[in-house]
Amino acid sequence: MAAAAAAGPGPASAGGGRWEVVRKGRRPAGGPGSRRALGEANAGRTLPLAAPIATSDTIFELGFEKALKKQNKEQVPPAAAPEQPHRKPHAGKSAKKPSANDASVKAGKCRSLEEALRALDLADLQKELDKSQSVFPENPSVWVKDLASYLNYKLQAPRSDPMLSQHPHDYPYCLVSKELKNIIRSLLARSSSVLELFFDHCIYTMLQELDKTPGESLHGYRICIQAVLLDRPKIATMNLGKYLEVLRSHQNRPAKCLTVLWALGQAGFADLHEGLKVWLGVMLPVLGIKSLSPYAVAYLDRLLMMHSNLTKGFGMIGPKDFFPLLDFAFMPNNSLPPSLQEQLRRLYPRLKVLAFGAKPETALHTYFPSFLSRATPSCPPGMKKELLTSMSQCLSLDPLSFSVWRQLYTKHLSQSSLLLNHLLESWDSSSKKVRQSLQETVRSFKVTNEELAARGPNSDQDVAACNAACKELLRKMKGRGFPWSRLLLVLLVFVAGFLLHDVRTHGSFQASSSAHLLRSSGILPASQQAWQKVSHCCLEGYRWLEQSLPVYGSQAAAVLQPQLELLWAKSGEVALYASEQCSSLLSWVRDGLPWLPEWLQSRVPESLLHFAECVGELLLFLVRSCLLPLLECVAAALERGWKHWVDSCNGEVTWACVREQLASFTYSSWIYLQNTTLALKNWALAMMSGP
Repeated sequence: MAAAAAAGPGPASAGGGRWEVVRKGRRPAGGPGSRRALGEANAGRTLPLAAPIATSDTIFELGFEKALKKQNKEQVPPAAAPEQPHRKPHAGKSAKKPSANDASVKAGKCRSLEEALRALDLADLQKELDKSQSVFPENPSVWVKDLASYLNYKLQAPRSDPMLSQHPHDYPYCLVSKELKNIIRSLLARSSSVLELFFDHCIYTMLQELDKTPGESLHGYRICIQAVLLDRPKIATMNLGKYLEVLRSHQNRPAKCLTVLWALGQAGFADLHEGLKVWLGVMLPVLGIKSLSPYAVAYLDRLLMMHSNLTKGFGMIGPKDFFPLLDFAFMPNNSLPPSLQEQLRRLYPRLKVLAFGAKPETALHTYFPSFLSRATPSCPPGMKKELLTSMSQCLSLDPLSFSVWRQLYTKHLSQSSLLLNHLLESWDSSSKKVRQSLQETVRSFKVTNEELAARGPNSDQDVAACNAACKELLRKMKGRGFPWSRLLLVLLVFVAGFLLHDVRTHGSFQASSSAHLLRSSGILPASQQAWQKVSHCCLEGYRWLEQSLPVYGSQAAAVLQPQLELLWAKSGEVALYASEQCSSLLSWVRDGLPWLPEWLQSRVPESLLHFAECVGELLLFLVRSCLLPLLECVAAALERGWKHWVDSCNGEVTWACVREQLASFTYSSWIYLQNTTLALKNWALAMMSGP
């Protein structure tokens, strides 16, 4: 019966010499032998069927299939190979049964991505890539797709959250070895014409994997995306509108949306300009969505923290993008939770710098209308303070803001009254230029207030508030206080000129009218007597110091010497302990963070490294040519001074000798100062008495 069943399609004997037809779908009753007989029986009757065309764009699956067949040929029945062409078209049935390939993939899943990267065979990867390039020499799109598919196939590790919030910003690319990076960069350099399509392919393949129930981990595609955007960050911003539509269509699938946001956001870590473009293009529109807002705010925080130099981002944020951010940061009861709103409020000053740009004196007048329209009396206190401060900044930096304010005054009376009162409160800190421009503006406002009051009582309260503020500002502008400093300066110049003219007219100071006036009034004798008293007090003080300083100095030295010696010893111990701790810390950093030098070398620009080398060479030159000779001269001078000191003490340094030397030095200094003062006095009297 088994032989009859193995006869294949067509007539077969059924016991009494009759043939029966084996229907499609019936399984042969025998084992491997019957399958082999079936294949041999069909070999003469049926035509050879061509294998179906594979739907994959790459050849990596074919290579893996062959490799897995060689690896598992003991587990796969040997007679299954002839049946494969006939069962291959029935994809629906075969998909329901777990294949040997799927079992081997699940068995090869590593516990972590680091373990999977260590187990990756780079020689096998290079072999597969060489095969792909030899089969498709004119199609680089297949090369890069093979690379991504191979990496994602091999790097099977537990999935991470789509945001990768527990890892560094360059994860998983930071775990890739230098050899694998060189392979990836070399292939991407030869496929530069298709990198944009390759970037789209990686994102859409990741989205398809997220639809699968078990699904593969996406580490391979993430590594390829980071490698592409590290050198070509502009690729991510070429089709932001398309990806915004993807986000809107998958709004109820947060994992997909976060995956797209993560992929696009990788451009910002290489270029601040492109990162801001991504954030404004796809993250700001979804900022109010509950599941996507935390990643959008966290990405902006990390982006601004990484790029401390904001000049590369100037010109990206305009009024259209800035004021929604201001509303999200300061308006209460919006779609952001309080924690995210507080985080965005901390980022607001840097966003403000980016919005105002490199030349705020030419751009702030475009921001003034939106600031003014939001500064209503009912707005929150924090927002009101920020709006008034920003408007004051607009008026002080951009003179065109005053003309814009005059045009909007009649439509924003309540807001203008708040701004006028704020300027009145900060009057003392305003500059002279702002006061001059404000004076013209306030005068025009006063005329406008009179016209509005004459029309009717439609807005009496706002007009009255503005009118009161204008009057107070005009009063402050007129009454600026008496200029005492200028008056004293004028009097001093006048007295000096009169004195010089008097001395020149009479020939000498003694014969001048000024000297006669000072003598008759008693000022000159009093000043001379005061000078004598001061000189006598100084002389008495010097004598006291000459007598008591050596005594007190010896007593202080006797008391403080043990403590100073102990302090010196403790300072040495502390310095030794600090040096040991620093050396151990440096060794720990060198052993625990081996990737840090490579990361710095990849992130720091070459020009900055060259500049650092030049600065190091300059400092070395200064140390060798200036500092060391100076230290040698100081050491020689100290040695000569110490030798002279020892010689003056007859070869033995004692406290008595030190006391005598200090007394001698103090006395000689005092004599020199006295002689110098006397010489200056004689010179001044000679100049005043004349020839």
